[in-house]
Amino acid sequence: MGTDGELADRCRVNSLVETPGCEPVHGVVRWDPVHSLWNGGMLAVSLVLGPVFLTWDALLVFVVMTGTSLLLGHSVGFHRRLIHRSFGCPLWLERVLVWIGTCVGMSGPFWMIRTHDLRDWAQRNPQCHDYLAHRGGMARDYLWQVHCRLKLDHSPHFDLGRAGRDPFYRFLERTWMLQQLPIAALLFLFGGLGWVIWGVCVRVTVSVTGHWFVGHLAHTRGPQTWQVVEAGVQAHDVPWAAIPTMGEAWHNNHHAYPGSARIGIHAGQSDWGYAFICLLKRAGLAWDVVLPEHLDRADALKRVASPFWKAAESLKEART
Repeated sequence: MGTDGELADRCRVNSLVETPGCEPVHGVVRWDPVHSLWNGGMLAVSLVLGPVFLTWDALLVFVVMTGTSLLLGHSVGFHRRLIHRSFGCPLWLERVLVWIGTCVGMSGPFWMIRTHDLRDWAQRNPQCHDYLAHRGGMARDYLWQVHCRLKLDHSPHFDLGRAGRDPFYRFLERTWMLQQLPIAALLFLFGGLGWVIWGVCVRVTVSVTGHWFVGHLAHTRGPQTWQVVEAGVQAHDVPWAAIPTMGEAWHNNHHAYPGSARIGIHAGQSDWGYAFICLLKRAGLAWDVVLPEHLDRADALKRVASPFWKAAESLKEART
C-alpha cells in the first residue's frame, strides 16, 4: 500500500519534524495582519453588501460553490490527500483538488499543512498552549484563530516533502488570495455583482467562520466514542455539522484514526468526502484508500460509551 513513500505510520504527523527542546506549551499569540485583513475584509463586505445583493440565484451560487469547494478542495484535496495522504491519486488530480482547496479562501496549501500539523502534534502531547487546544472561551478563540497566530518559544521544524518542492503548490502559496480573481470575473460575467458578493465574499466568510466554529466545538464539547491515550486534547463529534463539513465533523473518529480516508465510521454517520473518494476509486482515479481497519490503533485508544457505538454494535448483532 502507498505510492509516495508514505508507508510506515499512516497516523503520524507527516510534515512536522521534532527538534531538540521543541514543545507546544510556551508561546505568544500575535496579530496576523495578512489573514486578519483578508478575513475581516471578506466579513465586512458580506455584512454590508450581502443583504443588498441577495437574490435566489445568488444564494444558489453560494450554496453550490461553497458545498463543492468544501467537498472537493478542503475535505478531500487538502485534508484527506495532501495532509493525511489517506489515498493515492494521479498528480494532476491532486493538483486540481488542491487548487479548489486554495479557492476556499482560508490560505495557501503550505500554510494549511503547517497549521494543521502543528495543532495535530500539539494536541497529541500531554499539554499544549490554549491557542492550540481551543481553550479560553468562544470569543477569544474566534479572535485568536481567525485574526492571530501563535509564535511558539521552541517550535518544531517542518518538511513538506514532495508537496513543498512542487512548483504549482509554491505558486498557489504565493497567490492564494489572487485565486479569487478569475472566479470573481466569471461570476460577474454571468451574474453581475450579486454573484460576486455571494460567490466569493460570503462564501469565503462562511467557510472561514464555519471552519473555526466547528473546530472549536470539536475540541471542547460533544459526543465521543474514543479517547486517545496520553493526548492532552480530546476530540468530539459535531453531528449537526456532518453534511456541511462533508464528514469532517466526526472529529472524534478522526482523532482516533487520523490516517483514515473514511471519517464517518459508524452507522448513520454521513461522510460525503469518503463517498467522493469511493467514486474516484471506481473510476480508477484513487487507490490505496486507507480505512480504520488498516490502522493498528488498539493500544492508542480507550473506548467511551456513545450512542453511535451502541447503534453500530446493535447493527452488527442484527446482521449476525
